[in-house]
Amino acid sequence: MNGNTVPTDVLIVGGGSVGLMLAVLLRHHGVKPLVVEEKPQLSPHPRATGIGSRSVEILREVGLDHAVNEAAVDLRAGKIRGRTLAEADFTESAEWKAKTAAEFTYTPARIRGTCAQDRLDRVLITRAGEVEFGVALDSFEQDSGGVTATLSDGRVVRARYLVAADGVRSRVREILGIAVTGPGVIGQETTSVLFGAELRPRKPFAMCNIEHPDATGLLVTVDGVREWVFLTRADTEPTPDLLRTALGDPSIEVRIRSVLRFRGRGQVADRLSVGRVFLVGDAAHAIPPLGAFGLNAGIADAHNLAWKLAHVMRGEAGPELLDTYHAERHPVALMTMEQARLRFNDPSLHWGKDMAAARKAAGAINAPVVHLGYRYGGAELPSTEDVALDLDGSPGSRLPHMWVADGVSTLDLVGSQWCVLTADPDVEADVPVHVVDGWPYGTVLVRPDGFVSRSYR
Repeated sequence: MNGNTVPTDVLIVGGGSVGLMLAVLLRHHGVKPLVVEEKPQLSPHPRATGIGSRSVEILREVGLDHAVNEAAVDLRAGKIRGRTLAEADFTESAEWKAKTAAEFTYTPARIRGTCAQDRLDRVLITRAGEVEFGVALDSFEQDSGGVTATLSDGRVVRARYLVAADGVRSRVREILGIAVTGPGVIGQETTSVLFGAELRPRKPFAMCNIEHPDATGLLVTVDGVREWVFLTRADTEPTPDLLRTALGDPSIEVRIRSVLRFRGRGQVADRLSVGRVFLVGDAAHAIPPLGAFGLNAGIADAHNLAWKLAHVMRGEAGPELLDTYHAERHPVALMTMEQARLRFNDPSLHWGKDMAAARKAAGAINAPVVHLGYRYGGAELPSTEDVALDLDGSPGSRLPHMWVADGVSTLDLVGSQWCVLTADPDVEADVPVHVVDGWPYGTVLVRPDGFVSRSYR
């Protein structure tokens, strides 16, 4: 290594939510990352607005759940529709609160409503360490000892590992020559308009289908008061008058802050790793935008990979541990993409009431199961509807949640390290043993990411 080469443990290419989350998790495990992002700053656009329970559990693990909760909007509402917002039927807007209350029986996660992705990013960057904006990856080569990357500013970085979090059109994936599988482009190109307007809807709502012929689209709540997103056809000019028409109020003041154009896509990379290079988030899988699965799947990627990188770099595991990243996350990515595709084709599978029979007929899985009921290792799920039945202490599943003290969950006992949970006070192991009164799942060996490795019943 010459004097002009910058050393780092892990080079993360891409400073969006997943890249930042990976940096936070690596630092949590004592690893030094460097994040480079070609954009000049964090995106001001909300993009995804749904942070799932499993993502909140991961944020809880690194001590950021309270900060994200503060950044969230106190909103537990559902989807409504109308010719305009002023004419919308709000009778279904309160349905979501009753559904989310059930989450608390199987997760310690607490978030008071929705947290748009830009707000999440502003929290994550406070703990992500070294993040450089306006810097892209030009090229890289890997060898048996690490990865040598050339950046757009001319610097050369020598990293032990490289992780691509550089989006759907990943430069890293392209250099590696990794193909993708899936339906590809889905639906029409969409314009997303972030705008400010002082609105006082009759009731809170998460989304509103606007059916006006001159302003057809989807109105999405960002903060429920001043910030909103309107999704419409790409060939529609995003003007204040368009937004006033959608809102049903020609006199309201509207301020357009940001415009993005995108098209839904369903694809999964055929390989999530090659040697010392790994793909996470949209670089690994593009999930169609219905169900709030894409961002949360990317956060789960980062969580799965971070502890494994840390263990290998500390010499606590051999490099073969890193092979399990693809083995575990690739099937989950394929399942998640398919579940989002089914919902994209039939949104009632996600938003409709009493849809269990319809989901079963369509091969769809209830959203909480998609978020955190999956299992590593390919075992069949006990239920595709009730996530609590899937979290039963079986190997490959996320450790069951039980409150063991005031505000302390069994998930908190894991502490990002290998451990054993049991009701038997005589159990001995080479890792920390937590004896939990009333624990009904036998003796379980738990990985640092909170997934059950072995069960002794």
